[in-house]
Amino acid sequence: MINGRALHFVFKVADRTLTAKFYREILGMKVLRHEEFSEGCEAACNGPYANRWSKTMIGYGPEDTHFVVELTYNYGITYYEQGNDFLGLTIQSSESLKRAAAANWPVKEQNGLKYVEAPGGYKFYIIDKPQPVDKDPVVKVSLASSNLAKSIDYWNGLLTLKIFEKSNKSVLLGFSEDQAKLEFVDIGGPVNHAKAYGRIAFSCPFDEQPVIDKKIQETKGKILTPLISLDTPGKATVRVIILADPDDHEICFVDDESFRQLSQVDPASDADLDKFIKSDKSRN
Repeated sequence: MINGRALHFVFKVADRTLTAKFYREILGMKVLRHEEFSEGCEAACNGPYANRWSKTMIGYGPEDTHFVVELTYNYGITYYEQGNDFLGLTIQSSESLKRAAAANWPVKEQNGLKYVEAPGGYKFYIIDKPQPVDKDPVVKVSLASSNLAKSIDYWNGLLTLKIFEKSNKSVLLGFSEDQAKLEFVDIGGPVNHAKAYGRIAFSCPFDEQPVIDKKIQETKGKILTPLISLDTPGKATVRVIILADPDDHEICFVDDESFRQLSQVDPASDADLDKFIKSDKSRN
């Protein structure tokens, strides 16, 4: 068994100004940390780009206890083509629906579920109940599967996530009851990641990373980036391994010990984000 912890989902964003407005003013999330990098990430955290980029972690509370969102911004990139890989992120927050209505942000409906779209077209499904204060409002991330049986074999059989719900067309997985879940929905065809593709991140103990590495190699699975240490200026160095599942969804496993140091809330990050948005000349 892998002692995993669901951490965050990575979105590539082209419009930092409008994106920040959406997460802060519509969803009501807080900026937890903001980091600027002069060149591309060795583990392709920012996609296949060698340019300057930034990372903004935003969520409903500290990363130690909440599933959050990582907003990756590549300077000079103004558009990402969307595929059919990311289906939505579900949160419980009637307050978000009220804020959306007050700000004239469109609230749409699909199969009886209300949702709002972040800039770039990413869907956030909103459960119309008061936002919980005793647990994380983020419920699940939903991704597309071209073959549900293969997805289950990989995520449950190989990576040891537990099955919480299962039907003919979908499965709900997670490492524990009190964490955000990962849902796969069979879309009946190929999964297209296009250019906007994201990445889901988990942590696990440092000593378990080589075990994951060995398991993936033995089953001839995909390792996109072998175990590597990543530096963040002025912060903790973490070790990661980047995998891809049978549908090429990217997966990061970071060592939990170092990540808890790296992911401490930075009180200056909210102002830092605004400062870098204001000084950004790459969109002119």
